[in-house]
Amino acid sequence: MEIKETVKQLSALAQESRLRIFRALVVKGPEGMTPGQLVDQLGYPPATLSFHLRGLLQAGLVTQTRESRHLYYSADFKQMNALVNFLTENCCSGQSCNNP
Repeated sequence: MEIKETVKQLSALAQESRLRIFRALVVKGPEGMTPGQLVDQLGYPPATLSFHLRGLLQAGLVTQTRESRHLYYSADFKQMNALVNFLTENCCSGQSCNNP
C-alpha cells in the first residue's frame, strides 16, 4: 500500500460522521446498505450522508453498486484489511505485542 493512499484513507476516517458511516457498513457486511437505510440508522440528513459517502468512495474505503433503482454502499473489506495490515506490518519488530 502506498503512503499517499494510506493518508487519504486515514484522513477520510478522521471525521466522526464518516467513521460512523464506515463502521455501520462494516457491521452490515458485503450486502451493504442503501442511503435510506443509513439515514434511518444514523439519523444524518440525506445531503450530509451523501457528502460523507462521496468522501469514503473517493478514499477507496467504500464501494457503490446499483441494483435496479437502488444504490447500495458497502465497506471495501479488501481496502480496509490492506490499511490495517499496512499499519501493523512491522509491529513490535516481530515480537508479541501483548501488553502485560
